[in-house]
Amino acid sequence: MPNSVIINKKLKKFNKIINVSGDKSISIRWVLLSSLAKGVSKAKNLLISEDVLAALNAIKKLGIKSIIKKNYCVIFGKGIEGYKYKKNLRIDAKNSGTLGRLLLGLLVNAKYPVKLIGDKSLSKRDFSRISKPLSKFGAKFKLNKNKSLPLTLIGCSNLKPIKYLEQKGSAQCKSSVIFAGMRTNGTTYIKARKSRNHTELMSKYLGLPITVEKGNNYDQIKINKVRYIKPLNYNIPSDISSSAFFIVLAVLLKDSKLVIKNVNINSSRIGIVKILKKMGIKITFLNKRIYKGEKVSDIKIKSPDLIKPINCPPKLNSEAIDEFLAIFLVAAKANGISYFKDLGELNQKESPRLKWGKIILEKMGVKTITTKNSIKIYGNPDLKVKKKIVIKNFLKDHRVFMTCVIAALSIGGKWKIYDKDSIKTSFPNFLKIINQLKN
Repeated sequence: MPNSVIINKKLKKFNKIINVSGDKSISIRWVLLSSLAKGVSKAKNLLISEDVLAALNAIKKLGIKSIIKKNYCVIFGKGIEGYKYKKNLRIDAKNSGTLGRLLLGLLVNAKYPVKLIGDKSLSKRDFSRISKPLSKFGAKFKLNKNKSLPLTLIGCSNLKPIKYLEQKGSAQCKSSVIFAGMRTNGTTYIKARKSRNHTELMSKYLGLPITVEKGNNYDQIKINKVRYIKPLNYNIPSDISSSAFFIVLAVLLKDSKLVIKNVNINSSRIGIVKILKKMGIKITFLNKRIYKGEKVSDIKIKSPDLIKPINCPPKLNSEAIDEFLAIFLVAAKANGISYFKDLGELNQKESPRLKWGKIILEKMGVKTITTKNSIKIYGNPDLKVKKKIVIKNFLKDHRVFMTCVIAALSIGGKWKIYDKDSIKTSFPNFLKIINQLKN
């Protein structure tokens, strides 16, 4: 089977209702917290992707049993101190920065050294941003010279609570410190720039000793030692980051309408909706509800007659950090120049995504001006692509692959996009849902 897709013609307009796979961020956190619970936890609509399977394999190496059935997953937790540490333990986080960084927070009191490895992409990412705060608890780390994986964690049995300032807007770093704080006698204080708050919401739903005071730009978080976690049964909503590609496809295909069912619309995740609304896109939340602390809704999208350019407020960056490549496509068809700044964090993802945004747009004939943390996009409402475009060597970043598929289907051109298997990390059903929209 070739590991590439060839797209030679645009998709026709559509009026569809679809379901998207379970939320990856929530799926991984459910696996980790359920592994610490005392008893049996069950999840429906768990995302069955390589990242989540890597999480299940990680807890298996720590002595926690899980079973995957057709429609649900079961985890048999052994309590907050239930992990079994073996000598020469080696855990593979594969492509998942979320798993790699969060897991380190849970392993700060490991009885024996633990080696953490990842794939080629994850091994290029900075892990000193999490080893530094975790070291303050008392754990020790051996990283390679690039401050990346592989690394070795040497746990500490007498952890000290810390005060931590998280300035990057990284939910992974914040969550890792929260998890480490759960294992520590005393109170850990975190001042964290706004970012995804799934860890806090799930912890509060479970009744764990965590408090959050929300500020305009930073949240103040306190976490005390956790002695017991009850089992967590969860019906995981659909992923807004995965939904984003279909939202953009509906926006760019004239006279199209789309409803995506049962999507997580956590306020720390809906930056793409806020940004697209500022660009004149009609997006509506239907059947809004609260499920175990998380906001869930159906999302209705209607393609616009004209897309307005945007000077994107940086305060929305953390809410849309995984969706910017798709947002750049919308800006490419806007009636004017769009500007996005303070996006250096994009280059800390699976690939240097700001760089890849520029590459993709310029291959399509869209003028851009970029710096190391900003991009200016010269939009053209009449943009049409007719030439051949080849996309490869993007470190198997699933979002680069999916962005290019959406570009080909909505704007045109003759595309050959390599590394189709990259979608297995986060969204294995992506191309299947694309085919649903064709019929």
